[in-house]
Amino acid sequence: MKKCVNLLTLSQIDSKGFHNLRLVDLTKASPTIVENYIQGRNLNNVKWLCLKKCMIQKLQSNLFYCLQLKVFDLTQCLSLELIPTSIGQLNVVQKLDLSWCSNLKELPSSIGQLNALQELDLSWCSNLKELPSSIDQLNALQKLYLHDCSNMKELPSCIGQLNALQELDLSWCSNLKELPSFIGQLNALQKLDLSRCSNLKELPSSIGQLNALQKFYLWKCSNLKELPSSIGQLNALQKFYLGKCSNLKELPSSIGQLNALKEFYLSRCSNLKNLPSSIGHLNALQELDLSWCSNLKELPSSIGQLNALQNLYLWKCSNLKELPSFIGELNALQELDLSWCSNLKELPTSIGQLNAFQELHLWECSNLKELPSSIGQLNALQTFYLNRCSNLKELPSSIGQLNTM
Repeated sequence: MKKCVNLLTLSQIDSKGFHNLRLVDLTKASPTIVENYIQGRNLNNVKWLCLKKCMIQKLQSNLFYCLQLKVFDLTQCLSLELIPTSIGQLNVVQKLDLSWCSNLKELPSSIGQLNALQELDLSWCSNLKELPSSIDQLNALQKLYLHDCSNMKELPSCIGQLNALQELDLSWCSNLKELPSFIGQLNALQKLDLSRCSNLKELPSSIGQLNALQKFYLWKCSNLKELPSSIGQLNALQKFYLGKCSNLKELPSSIGQLNALKEFYLSRCSNLKNLPSSIGHLNALQELDLSWCSNLKELPSSIGQLNALQNLYLWKCSNLKELPSFIGELNALQELDLSWCSNLKELPTSIGQLNAFQELHLWECSNLKELPSSIGQLNALQTFYLNRCSNLKELPSSIGQLNTM
């Protein structure tokens, strides 16, 4: 019955034929069909019910006697205003999708009775202002998505009691000003997304207690000015995204304690002036993105200690004048992008020591005057971009030794 928008009645279908149904998809069905179907059928055996894009304003209470219902999809029910308290009767439901229910203003406290619920998606519920305190009763909840809940100003402190929570998405929650300190109690949390939380000014120090956190997104948190030193306690962190945090001026030295960190993105952190020397302690780091860090003037010499680093992006670092000679010690480095580094005048001779080096980008390095002869030693080099370097008058003869040329 998917997309049967002009179907008005099911009266000609024998209701006995519905007793063994497991999956019901009423996507885009009219409110009349939804109401008639729910009232006239035995739904005890239905495990997957989809009312996606149905223009229903409310749900009948008898709907929640689906004793076996595990997946309930209400995505893009744009007219839905109210969830009845009887939803708490869905004892075995594992996934509840209310994303894009833009007229939904609140959840009933009975939502806490969903003992088997593993995934709750409230993304794009733009009129939802708060979560009920009963949410702390969702002991099985693993994924909570609140993406673009733009009217939500705070989280209940009881959120720290969600012991099974693995993923928490708060991206685009533009009115969220702070996180409760209790967030540090989420011992199972593996992914935290705070991207585009433009009113978030700081993180609680308890954030360092998230021992299982592997992915942390703070992209475009434009009012975030600093990170707590406790950030260095995130021993399981593998991916850290801080791109477009335009008010972030420095990183705490404790950042060097992130022993599991593999990917570190600081792109477009336009006020970042330097990196702490402790960054050289990131022994697992494979990718470092500093592109568009226009106030970055130099790299610490300790960067040469990054033995696992494979990709280093420095394009549009317009104030970067030189690279430290220790860059030649990056034995695993495969790609270096220096495009649009308009103040870079030369490359260190140690660059020829990069035995694993495969790709070098020097596009629009307008002040680059010469290349070191050691560049001919890059035996693994496969791609070499040398475009619009207007001050580069000649190439060293050793460049003919490159297998790619």
